[in-house]
Amino acid sequence: MAFEFVLLLLAAYLLGSVPAAYLAARWSRGVDIRQYGSGNVGAANLMRLTSKRIAIPVIIFDLGKGMLMVWAAQLIGLDIAQQVAAGLAAIIGHNWPVFLRFSGGRGGITTLGVALVLPLINGPLVPWEIVVFLAAAGIGLLITHETPLGVGAGIAAMPLVSWGADEPLPMTLGFLAMFLIMVIRRLTAPKTSITASVPSGQLVLNRLLFDRDIRDRQAWISQQPIKQAEKQGKE
Repeated sequence: MAFEFVLLLLAAYLLGSVPAAYLAARWSRGVDIRQYGSGNVGAANLMRLTSKRIAIPVIIFDLGKGMLMVWAAQLIGLDIAQQVAAGLAAIIGHNWPVFLRFSGGRGGITTLGVALVLPLINGPLVPWEIVVFLAAAGIGLLITHETPLGVGAGIAAMPLVSWGADEPLPMTLGFLAMFLIMVIRRLTAPKTSITASVPSGQLVLNRLLFDRDIRDRQAWISQQPIKQAEKQGKE
């Protein structure tokens, strides 16, 4: 069973690494999504660059790859801790994909998929984490008009909800790991042409709360990622 577990972890990472948003932008527009908008390899940036028709299948794929690997772990008889590990491997693959030199998306949708399937396949458990996640994301969007703030709050609340619902410890620790992965990914996001102009403390706060280097959302999504800016500066 240990051999099967290792193979599943590898498969989960590789499936998570498939950069659906990057591929969709290449196939539909012939462009590198990393050179447009926020530079993020994710569905939100893809939707701004292309259309909902192109972005929605990517959202479904990113949601499903985390769910699929957790479900596969359960089907072959792995315990909850190992199911959690498979889900985390898929999230890590999405965030640090081997196919894009370990610089991918933020993993919010894949995290949502893992958080949704874990309670559903492990007994008569209500996925309260998803209820809280959606509530936080919705409130964040309605009040602050900041989706990253709501998503971050939702992911931060999931381990607390799991602990309060007296769910299995591996599941609660898994939700905590998802939160820590989100924090690490936001703080280690690639630099842009304006990163150096932002004070360090403000930069950390902006990345943690808003998943960007500056508070101004419109200026952020209109900026040129660092590689494109450097390329034009040499011309």
